[in-house]
Amino acid sequence: MSGFFCSTIGRKQVVGITGLGLSLFVLAHALGNVLIFIGPEAYNLYSYKLISNPFIYVIEAGLLAIFLVHLALALALSFLNVKARDQRYAVEASGYKATSQVTKTMRHQGMVILVFVIWHLLTFKFGKSGPDYMAEYGGVVVRDLYRLVIEVFQSPLYVAGYVVAVAVLGFHLSHGVSSAIQTLGFNHPKYTPKIELFGRAYGVVVAGVFVSQPVYVFLFL
Repeated sequence: MSGFFCSTIGRKQVVGITGLGLSLFVLAHALGNVLIFIGPEAYNLYSYKLISNPFIYVIEAGLLAIFLVHLALALALSFLNVKARDQRYAVEASGYKATSQVTKTMRHQGMVILVFVIWHLLTFKFGKSGPDYMAEYGGVVVRDLYRLVIEVFQSPLYVAGYVVAVAVLGFHLSHGVSSAIQTLGFNHPKYTPKIELFGRAYGVVVAGVFVSQPVYVFLFL
């Protein structure tokens, strides 16, 4: 087992599995954000249900562990590939070799995403709270995250930064999802184009859903 995790293919597969897990989480998070279009009650109660889950700390710890494993192994593979000068992040079976700019900059995209995640958490999860940021629905007092989101996305600089970071996330997903699927063995000339198309579509959809929130708030609220 230790040999598997020390091998290049083993590390790639772990990066692929953790990457797919994070991709599903990101999609779920993006879809949850859509509730802002419904209104403050739906948005705030959804947030409350998430954070009041008795397993929330276990879930958060698991997500953090997956993220750190993905980051550490992806960086290790990237540095090995740079050193070797003849490898890339994507699986190169059957002579396939990804040479797009998206592929070449996966490590840099990852660093941008890391900074964005920290920035995002500091702004929303650990952001403003207190009596002014509380709301009550049916006798249940919850954090008024809707108000915080509205306030934050009134800043054109924040919205611009958010859109750029989410665009980078979309590019990262567009290659990462398809590469992960191929790394896990689904790599065949007949199916590779479809897998790559799915990856690009996944990245576009996730980025589009995320971007819709700040754009909607900034332009219409």
